[in-house]
Amino acid sequence: MTRAFEIAYARLGIALMVFSELAISTPGIAQEKRYDTGASDTVIKIGNTAPYSGPLSSNGVIARTEAAYFKMINDQGGISGRKIEFISYDDAYSPPKTVEQTRKLIEGDEVLLLFNQLGTPTTMSVIKYVNARKVPQLFIAAGATVVGDHKTYPWSMGFQPSYQSETRIYGKYLRDNYPNGKIAVLSSNDDFGRDNVRGLKDGLGDAAGNIVAEVTYETSAPTIDSELVKLKFSGANIFVNFASAKFAAQAIKKAAEIDWKPVHILHGNSQSISAVLSPAGLENARDIITASYIKDPADAAWKDDPGLKRFSDFIARYLPGEDKRNFYVVYAYNAAQALIAVLEQCRDDLTRDNVLKQAEALKQVHLDMLLPEIALNTSPTDHYPIEQMQLQKFDGRNWVRFGPTIEGAPRK
Repeated sequence: MTRAFEIAYARLGIALMVFSELAISTPGIAQEKRYDTGASDTVIKIGNTAPYSGPLSSNGVIARTEAAYFKMINDQGGISGRKIEFISYDDAYSPPKTVEQTRKLIEGDEVLLLFNQLGTPTTMSVIKYVNARKVPQLFIAAGATVVGDHKTYPWSMGFQPSYQSETRIYGKYLRDNYPNGKIAVLSSNDDFGRDNVRGLKDGLGDAAGNIVAEVTYETSAPTIDSELVKLKFSGANIFVNFASAKFAAQAIKKAAEIDWKPVHILHGNSQSISAVLSPAGLENARDIITASYIKDPADAAWKDDPGLKRFSDFIARYLPGEDKRNFYVVYAYNAAQALIAVLEQCRDDLTRDNVLKQAEALKQVHLDMLLPEIALNTSPTDHYPIEQMQLQKFDGRNWVRFGPTIEGAPRK
């Protein structure tokens, strides 16, 4: 071997080493694929628990919508060729069942991540376990402030505005517009209810003294008729209804039956026209006020909106017969679209660490059915993707938005 050949050979070796390093580190050049349990060249396994039965069974449509959305993604080729396997179990909104099903998802089905598990008490029953196992628990379908507590639960992340953030908006609205109003509050006797009342009082500030009655109910109760009678006879002319869907509908209907016509504030979780207002009687729901962050498919303002067209096409093909005005359907569509954005950012690094990293790196991500002024933003110290809402009033047929988009809490 000549000296010149040795030099050329050495230079070739160096060049190959440099090219190899570039191939690993440079975007656009093929990178090494990295996987954790639940992901491979062909599949991404996603776990979910939902109340297909029990007191919140009307919310089961959320997971059914998400399953349909992922089927659409799979029909379109999946995520870089990987098909989504969405494994969803019924927990009946019962914390012990949530524990059982979540363990099954992680230890038996070996999912890569958990997605949009529904409920505050159910989530709290598993959040420590999930974080101890370092499994991403993304876009939890609960607004409890704790689900965005990145310091205590770094592997968990909420989706919708936190309950305290939302109910703080109602408190501010009542303080500014009804400074002398007498307020009666209905809430569930659990973390969901307590979080809501805490935010309301925070928003009311000094006007929290205007609350003349606070009544709680058990989610296992058949009705809340007696609670409504008690609230009426408190003398309140403002009714803050923080009940979940089934009980919110009962409250609206019962208020009409006992001829109680207060200013009525309804929790955003219960704003579904098909699942809550229709069973309660649309006329009974007239003038109710709530807050939202999503587009109402029936709002004429969106008739030419491209996002609504994509949503409508999805419903027609993958959920025929489903009411596209159902708030829970719209919510699920947004949540599923958000998860796809995270998975696409992961590219070929489908490790749990990277899934969390990408979920913490959402910057002005717009979803088809979010209000135009609202986008997803996250960071390692901000696990609350959405914190803005807009007030709206029910006119007997549709929700009518009013006022500006409001920040319920300062961005972290």
